[in-house]
This record gives sequence, C-alpha cells and structure tokens, in this order.
Amino acid sequence: MRFDLLAALCGVMIAIQSRVNGELSHRLNNGLETACISFGSGLVVLILIALANKKVRIGFGKISLAARTRAIPRWRLGAGVLGGLFIAIASSIVPLIGVAIYSVASIAGQTAVSLVVDRMGITGGGKAPITARRLGAAIVTVIAVLISVWDRIDAKNLSLFAVLLAVIAGAGVGVQRALNGQINEFSHQSFATSLLNFINGTAILFLMLFVGIFIGKAHLTPLPAGPWWLYTGGTIGVIYIAFTSTIVQHVGVLTFTLFSVGGQLVGSLILDALVPTQGAHVTSYLITGIVMTYLGVIVSGLNQLRFSRK
Repeated sequence: MRFDLLAALCGVMIAIQSRVNGELSHRLNNGLETACISFGSGLVVLILIALANKKVRIGFGKISLAARTRAIPRWRLGAGVLGGLFIAIASSIVPLIGVAIYSVASIAGQTAVSLVVDRMGITGGGKAPITARRLGAAIVTVIAVLISVWDRIDAKNLSLFAVLLAVIAGAGVGVQRALNGQINEFSHQSFATSLLNFINGTAILFLMLFVGIFIGKAHLTPLPAGPWWLYTGGTIGVIYIAFTSTIVQHVGVLTFTLFSVGGQLVGSLILDALVPTQGAHVTSYLITGIVMTYLGVIVSGLNQLRFSRK
C-alpha cells in the first residue's frame, strides 16, 4: 500500500478542513461553536457507519475490552480531546492569519513533537532515535515559521500569539496521531478508532461551549443557510483520522508528517491564492518560510525513512 500517497492526501485534507472551518467560523464569529459543529457532524457520520458496518462495532468493542483489562492505559483513549482542541484553535485562527501560515506553524509543532513520540515508540511501530540531524531540522522548521510571519507581526503581537497557538495545536496533533496508532493496534479498525476520537472530541467541545455560555464568555449564533460545503469539516475529519491511525502504525509519526506536509502546504497555498480569507496574503516571506519548512521536514525524515525500511 502506498502510505506516502495516503499521507500526502491527509495533508491536503488538513488544509481543506482548516479552510472550511475557518470560513464557517468567520460567518458565525464563533470559533467554539464551529468546532462543535465540525466534530458533532463527524460523530453523526461515524455513528451511521458503525450502525451499517459490523466490523466497526466489533473494533469499538475491542477498544472497550482493552480499556477494561488495562491492556491500554485509559488516559491514552482521550486522543480525541486533542483533536477537538486542534479544530477549536484552527476555527478561530485561520480567519485571522490564513490557511498557509496556520499550516506552517502547526507543522512546526507537529515536527518537534514527532521527534519525541517516535523516540518513545508509542505508535506501536517501534522506536526511532533522536539524532542531531533530525533535531537540527526541527529547529530549522521553527525558524521558518518566524520568517513566514515576519511581515505580519504588528505592534501588539496579535499575529505572533495566533501563530504560537497554531504551533501548540500542531504539537497536540502529533501526540494524537501517536495515540491513535496505539489504539488502532487493539481495534484493528480505523473507523472504530475514529469513532472514539469523535466521541471524546465532541464531548469536550460541547462541555467547553456550555461552560462558556454559563459564565457569559460564549454564545450561540444562528447557522448560515449555506453554502453546503461549510458543513463538510466533520466528514473530512472522519476520513483524515481513519487514514492517520493506520498510516502511523507503519511509518511512524515523523515520516507521516514528512509526506503529509507536502500535500498540506501545496493545498494551503492554492487555497490562500484562489479563495483567500481576509487576513491571508501570499508574500515572499510566506513562500520562503514554506520552502524552509518543507526542506526541514524532509531532512528530519531521512533517517526515519531509513529506520522504517529496516
């Protein structure tokens, strides 16, 4: 199976989902409600899949058994919480800084954390050493983030704060991928792993929304009538998480990041060029940062590619 092509496709889906949720958030002016809609709609899709497919139900039962017998620590089953937080952050930030810069920043976080989770071997695919070459490449990626947003940092550092949040969100995704790989070892069914993710993610997001409404820090906004693609973020997430939970078992988190980043960055640039958000601009700083990020991830993944082939 061509896991490299599937990983690249996952990268494209990340960019598209960020753009879709970002547009819905812009129209609602409510990032948390957008995240709830995205995860909630994805959960509905997965429940329908589970009802129609016995293998998915069996896979979910295996996860429950592993949790009851403590074959897998229960806290690791909360990977979906990290996914929910990622969507919440993306929905709020993409309308401000654009898909491409969000992608570059989140990739920096993913790359750095991937070094750690691969070293720990929590994906189930074995351990990969942290070498000076891979560590240096991760540092280059972080520097690339600063270059890509250099012309957008205002006096109040609002853009810098948004980029920092994107880096943190990306780091959470790196951990989520590793945990999903481990969960998938028990379920042997990627849609069952996705179902668990969406249950946890939806629960934490709606809890945050209800608490926010209760304390007066959040509100509900009437949903726009269309266009229809505003509500596809959840379905895209279902496919993305299902692919990811299988791929990282075979190639590791860092190698997955290596291949997915190409699709994510190319998709991001095209989206910002053709259907830009209000805060998006394709500049020489941005292009330079993306090139540096891509090269950094390639260099950091060379040793992992050799490792995965052994």
